[in-house]
Amino acid sequence: MSSMEPTAGDCPTMSEEALHQNIKVFLDTKSDMDSCFKKGMLRWSLHKKVQNSPGSSFSLVRVLISELEKAEESDSRHGFIPLLHTLMYAIIQTAYIPDELYKRVHDFCRKLLTYPNPYCNVGYSYTKQIKSERSVPGLLYQRMLTAEQRLKNDHYPFQERIFVLADPDIFSGSLGQFLLDDTEVYTSASGGSLDLMDHMCNVVLHSIQAALGTKQCHGQQLAKALKDLGQDVQPYFHKVLWLLEQCLEEGGRVEGGALKGHLLQLYREIFGATNSEPLSGGPLCNCPLPNPDMKFYLLKDFDIKKELAHWLPHSSTSQEHEDPVLGEPPTDMLASDITRLSVMSNDSGIERDLPPSSDDPSSSLENVFMNPSWEQAKSETSPSPSESESSRLSRRGGIKMKLNMKDGMKLMQESFDDPISLGGSGERRESRGATLQRRAGSNTIQSPFPKQQRLFTAKIVAMGDDRILGRLAKEYYSYKKREIRRFFPTVKVNVQFYYIPVSSAMTPRSSVKGTLSNSKGNPCTLGSYLSMVDPWYNTNIKSLGSMIPKLAAVANPGTSKDPFVSDVISYYVRTGQQPVYFAIYSVKVIISNSMKPTVEDMFLTHLQIDFPDIKHISDGGESDKQKKNQADFCGALVLISYQKVTLSGRDVDIRTSIRISSAQINAIPSNEKEDLNCLTLTLNESPIKTKSNIVESKYRTSNIKIETLTSRPVIVTFDGDNNRIYKEDVQSIEIAQCSDPLYNAHKTVRSKFNLGEDKDACLNKYMNKDLCLPINTFTGIIT
Repeated sequence: MSSMEPTAGDCPTMSEEALHQNIKVFLDTKSDMDSCFKKGMLRWSLHKKVQNSPGSSFSLVRVLISELEKAEESDSRHGFIPLLHTLMYAIIQTAYIPDELYKRVHDFCRKLLTYPNPYCNVGYSYTKQIKSERSVPGLLYQRMLTAEQRLKNDHYPFQERIFVLADPDIFSGSLGQFLLDDTEVYTSASGGSLDLMDHMCNVVLHSIQAALGTKQCHGQQLAKALKDLGQDVQPYFHKVLWLLEQCLEEGGRVEGGALKGHLLQLYREIFGATNSEPLSGGPLCNCPLPNPDMKFYLLKDFDIKKELAHWLPHSSTSQEHEDPVLGEPPTDMLASDITRLSVMSNDSGIERDLPPSSDDPSSSLENVFMNPSWEQAKSETSPSPSESESSRLSRRGGIKMKLNMKDGMKLMQESFDDPISLGGSGERRESRGATLQRRAGSNTIQSPFPKQQRLFTAKIVAMGDDRILGRLAKEYYSYKKREIRRFFPTVKVNVQFYYIPVSSAMTPRSSVKGTLSNSKGNPCTLGSYLSMVDPWYNTNIKSLGSMIPKLAAVANPGTSKDPFVSDVISYYVRTGQQPVYFAIYSVKVIISNSMKPTVEDMFLTHLQIDFPDIKHISDGGESDKQKKNQADFCGALVLISYQKVTLSGRDVDIRTSIRISSAQINAIPSNEKEDLNCLTLTLNESPIKTKSNIVESKYRTSNIKIETLTSRPVIVTFDGDNNRIYKEDVQSIEIAQCSDPLYNAHKTVRSKFNLGEDKDACLNKYMNKDLCLPINTFTGIIT
């Protein structure tokens, strides 16, 4: 069992024959958990060899290119993605690669452009990267390290931050401590702590080696000279950044090797500063790419608004970024069309007339962005008269924003910057067939609109089951709404989501192409779906989630080890750039008691509706009294109104009454054949003719309304989360896809200037109307 814990240590140079044998494992089509974990461990060990041995890295690059060309000749598409991702990750960290190998990789990536999705999307992304790397060797390494470690400079201002968000119900005790120790530590790939000066030395070292090679650069001597410089390495770091970025703008090698000449001169200057003679050539030095800075949080301790405020620079044009007086609207106000809260007030409007309990107006305005006490908020009854009076007299902060036509165009441009805006296929959104097909992958090829790059990228890695994704979707909606409300004065952040499925009792699946379990038996339905559509995700991420509890059990806190989990997370966030979009659904629960407010919430994966008294009757024995009342035994009488969706686009509005004991609404498809972007309503009904035999009826719909015709208590569970359960006498439940706050904001601007009715016109039809949660994967969806 102890052999399960990964170790790397010093990796000797492997022969190309041994590398060929190892890489062939990637081409194995077996998808059981043991095979996937074996391939994932092999991928990790190969990259360890790249990081610890320059000789192995060059041999690995050459072998991977050869295997890719063989797979292309035999049309073995299942090997394209594993080999290409492994190759690109090795290229970034390899000290020197001849131009001939760059050309072979570039030619292969260009051939992928002729393949269907998702291969053309992956090929297009890597074609651009290889073209830049071939033109300016070392550029990918320099940009990645500078952004991930947030090295301040004037030439490449992009910054990234990784937030590892874990479910506290799963990662508690020793398991949480294991993950904390593995992620929140600055480690290089070969072990040991690195500071900012080390990162700058690595950028200079790798850039010079990548350009000069073994004939004009002695890597080991250069590494020693850079270390001797100490703090004086900063000017050379900034000069290297300027040279690489400037050369990229001017065309790199096509300009006659200008970059090579400048770096050769800089190579000699470094040795001159240390009073030593540079050698004309020699062995290259290893400079592995360190893992990015990661911050570990439990869900209850994470507040994305505060974390981003601490990270981002303060705006010099507005104090709104962290102004506590502005506050946030109540989190239960989820309807996007509610823009203002009207409250009757009888106060004089003079500050001194307020009661002592309301002296501090900002105290009533503070709103936690990540609200862990969902159950407590939903179980609150009507406020007392004193509380109601206090709430009337407390003043709310406000924003006076006057939108004009120019602002409306900015909102539209913001929508076009969203990769989901064009639907991933470039088709018009009027077609039902296009909306039923789940969107996946970046649409950079099809988008005719220039994308405005954001300097800051927050990568949120969620670890847990469906519950954490449901909470994350809810907070993503709040974040988008706040971003639009404070659209102009705030710093824009590119937020990307990654997901590692982990549950307290994960059960391996025998086949990726098999049928997914229902949400009751499978707590990670979304993770299972991603494993089904992306085999490389199943190999590296799904298998990791199943092994984390076992790795934590055999880990020895007193000994040093290679950060296996953080290594895999680093590989995931660096190469997983093809999102899969999951619709977020809003739920409106209308209470029978008119004195209680309407409850609004949302879910991502599934919604469970139970009638507890009906379940109690059906589970128990059938007494004589119950036989007399067949209506109670058969279930609660409900009226269901829904829109039945079809592949032909001829949607039908259906309204029917039926007796049910429970209902389940799933947004994640149960198998590959039913992979449609819609809801699946499953009703557990017990007709009088069959008596105790439960019959399941399934309906495919886009929106639904369930009205109870009898007064019975109802239990509504969101995403299987016990902290998000609502128990009350319910009159009706309405479910529809959540609207995108950005589209609603632009719609408001159009209506203000009387630009037409609600019907979309011109470019508005290309804007994304519905809000989806994008989860990044390696490939997208392979059909």
